[in-house]
Amino acid sequence: MQGVLSGFAVIAVVIGVGYVLGRRGSLGERGGEVLTRLAFSVAGPALLFTTLARADLSVLFSARLLVTALSTAAVSGVFVAIGALRRWGVGRTTIGALCSGYVNSGNLGIPIAAYVLGDASLVAPVLLFQVVLVTPVALTILDLSGMGEKGTVWRRLLTPLRNPIAVGSLSGVLVSAAGWTIPGPVMDPLTLIGNMSVPAALLAFGMSLHGSAAPGRGRDRQPVLLSVALKSVGQPAVAWVLARGVFGLHGAPLLDVVVTSALPAAQNLFTYASRYRVAESLARESILLSTVVSVPVLVGVAAVLG
Repeated sequence: MQGVLSGFAVIAVVIGVGYVLGRRGSLGERGGEVLTRLAFSVAGPALLFTTLARADLSVLFSARLLVTALSTAAVSGVFVAIGALRRWGVGRTTIGALCSGYVNSGNLGIPIAAYVLGDASLVAPVLLFQVVLVTPVALTILDLSGMGEKGTVWRRLLTPLRNPIAVGSLSGVLVSAAGWTIPGPVMDPLTLIGNMSVPAALLAFGMSLHGSAAPGRGRDRQPVLLSVALKSVGQPAVAWVLARGVFGLHGAPLLDVVVTSALPAAQNLFTYASRYRVAESLARESILLSTVVSVPVLVGVAAVLG
């Protein structure tokens, strides 16, 4: 329980600072937009590259990761199906699907894994799965939906190579897979820049809360509530069923996959929504509500399965 509360406390403080900055106008009218661009185009890719370049890619091949991947696909698929029926549009549906299954495996998942599960590295497979596969696919969909039919076939095929997040992730995977060692004079500046990613995203998120309507009451009420329900209840429930009934996991491995699946939606999803100027309120409200709801869910999961 200490790990859950401490992880949320750190995030709450930084978001609170962002809210104060937004309310006081300390960074100007476009301060939040600048922070978003910094996180998306510079700091985020640097963080993903340095993280993945030193990662052990063998952790991708495990039953735990299969549970994570299948539970993510299940809840995201439900949102996509409902979004298609309700005609919410490609952009809103993509952001909503991400909010339904893309967990906060970094700045919240690491401390919770360390304190609740006893090993911070247990969140690594989830992090790798999301940045290597989920993020490039989702951002490519957003890129293509914005281009419409104006781009050539060749241009569409090269879309992932023009996205800084995808480039940072795929470059890191390439370095790790090849077994290369990046010299300190190159890696150290990238690490320093990457360290700005999480605080910049959290500050931008906090600034966006100033002047915003109460979550779950605006025009995106239905997709917000659906994504929060799928993220906070649906994904950990599906993960438990798959882990216990299909893969036969018990004890610590079962607790690991259910806890990681119960993590709230990641703050960087708001960065993506802001960058593409689509479903920003949906992302903001889903992240906020799922973060609040996940506290009792995570405490309950730790108490029951721990």
